[in-house]
Amino acid sequence: MRNAADSTQPRPAAPTGRTGRPHPGKAVISAMQGWAAVFRLKLSAGELGSLPVVLVLAVVWIIFQALNDNFLSPRNLSNLSVDIVGTGLIAVGIVFVLLLGELDLSVGSISGLAAAVFAVLNVNNGVPEWLALIVAVLTGTAAGTLQGFSFAKTRVPAFVVTLAGLLTWNGIMLSILGTSGTINLDEDGLVAKLTSYYFTNDAAAYALAGVAAGLVFLVSYQDRRRRRAVGMPHRSLRGIGVRTGVLAVIAFAAAHMLNRFQGLPLALLIFLVIVAALDVVLRRTHYGRQVYALGGGVEAARRASLSVTRVQTAVLAVSATMAALGGLFLASRITSVSQNSGSGVLLLNAIAAAVIGGASLFGGRGTTWNAVLGILVIQSIASGMSITDTPAALQFVITGGVLFAAVVIDSLSRRSQEAHGRA
Repeated sequence: MRNAADSTQPRPAAPTGRTGRPHPGKAVISAMQGWAAVFRLKLSAGELGSLPVVLVLAVVWIIFQALNDNFLSPRNLSNLSVDIVGTGLIAVGIVFVLLLGELDLSVGSISGLAAAVFAVLNVNNGVPEWLALIVAVLTGTAAGTLQGFSFAKTRVPAFVVTLAGLLTWNGIMLSILGTSGTINLDEDGLVAKLTSYYFTNDAAAYALAGVAAGLVFLVSYQDRRRRRAVGMPHRSLRGIGVRTGVLAVIAFAAAHMLNRFQGLPLALLIFLVIVAALDVVLRRTHYGRQVYALGGGVEAARRASLSVTRVQTAVLAVSATMAALGGLFLASRITSVSQNSGSGVLLLNAIAAAVIGGASLFGGRGTTWNAVLGILVIQSIASGMSITDTPAALQFVITGGVLFAAVVIDSLSRRSQEAHGRA
């Protein structure tokens, strides 16, 4: 039986390296166990993050690569990176509206209207491309501002206001295009080059990958410093390093694949810059915090003296501006504008991309990167269906199934968060 003196003896020290610090292997294992514990805690609380959509994307790529070896070829992945831009930009705008717990049904019509305005001004009336492009984008901004102000002042649900806008803007587009119905764009012009120009120098793609990884590290490190200074929970340096390293591997692998075809597409570069800039706006500015606050409850936001009308108007204006940009990229892809521009499944795909990517239908949760992941899933399915000669009807079935699963996961996640007092 141990005596009192024995119980006070110090325990043997843990194995250490030559410097007296814990053994590197033990430190790595301890860190991994800590990350696993945090991950399990988040899962139990319903904070799934981007995990479900990343797994879906991986499954989609594996299945189509097994069906056709050309799916993950440099050519197909390069085409995929350009194909996601038009609808992806529209989906980014949808994320802003979803953060309020609302829907914008007019984005398809606004995208077609902007493309029509550009085509008529430039092709039919000889207005310089750069000026016609600016007017087209501002047309979308004006349409969204009008809808946003109407929504904020009348307090009619946004989907009703934008449903009226869908019909109105589509009618104006048809009127602008006139009886001819189709206008072909200059294949060597500014707008056409948005989706046809590539940076053929390998350094461009690798530079973008390096800059992206570096910015992620700097932003994460600064966030850690701020949180640590005020005593808030923060990531460890090791965690930041691992996160940055994983992103760097993915980014440089993507750059390598793009360089094996034609290089970095201009469309993809513009898309990523816009997504990153709007992500900063949402998560690093006072306006962005107000958007999230409104998603948590409009009445609570009003009582907190937030300018609800201004924020709601601005959100619909952002959504419409992104729709106009997306419409121009879609027109660039086919170098023409017709009466079918902005119609079909464009609206549904844009909303589905935002939701599948992880933006919540209940408001208050989502980032612009959710739209990127969501449109990657949708466009990957479309691309896979095309190269495997699968009937187009099946594409809608699969996309619908993925969308339904995303909504169910969103609902279950919210219930779990409410049960843990986090929603």
